[in-house]
Amino acid sequence: MTEDKQFRKTQVEPVSDASADAPAAATLPTPEGFAMMDPRDQLKTLLVTLLQGKAFSELYPVTLDHRATAVIGHLLIDTLEEQGFGVDDFDAVGALTPAAMPLVCAMMQAAASRGEDLDGFIMDFVFPSVKGPSIAGKRVLMLDAWLSEKSYIQTSSLVTLRNGNELSLDFGIIEAQGAQVVAVAALVGGVDMTSPTIAVINPVNDERHELPFIEVFHESELRDGVTED
Repeated sequence: MTEDKQFRKTQVEPVSDASADAPAAATLPTPEGFAMMDPRDQLKTLLVTLLQGKAFSELYPVTLDHRATAVIGHLLIDTLEEQGFGVDDFDAVGALTPAAMPLVCAMMQAAASRGEDLDGFIMDFVFPSVKGPSIAGKRVLMLDAWLSEKSYIQTSSLVTLRNGNELSLDFGIIEAQGAQVVAVAALVGGVDMTSPTIAVINPVNDERHELPFIEVFHESELRDGVTED
């Protein structure tokens, strides 16, 4: 992100208490110290705290935390820009699972603050379709909170990269709406590749496509020395 596009950091107010679902305050910096951190370090701190001792999380305690929502949309856009995808390279961002909806909303607000129009939508998990404004003729970014090669079973809504079946179905649904998928992105990823790509096959015509995969954080960054069971 260029210097002339730096976003204004939101001042973080001291938090008097925390809910049971929030990251443990005892392991976080003081509110004053947290506010002085770089936005990416702020988000990383919240994620590291949340994931201690957990194999997987839908990340809601972070993605719906006011401290994270102030920066998360900008960090997603910044990371995409670093990988060659500016906001003007896609017209809509779609949530692959409900866990990605806070991210979609954050990206829409961050784009608006930069004078860019960005629509959002969510995949319908009951009837194969999308919910939101029409995406016909639009360039689409597919987004999730956590995309990994691992196959976690803690949630029925998780999309994984192991077999690609879920992503291929979503890809086919989006293409059937007359839209073009330009890339797949996630807040947390687990793809050990120098230039990650995801192979999907449109289930309608069996055409194979290679999609760029962009992650803000690799899972290994967030484990902080904690070993999974």
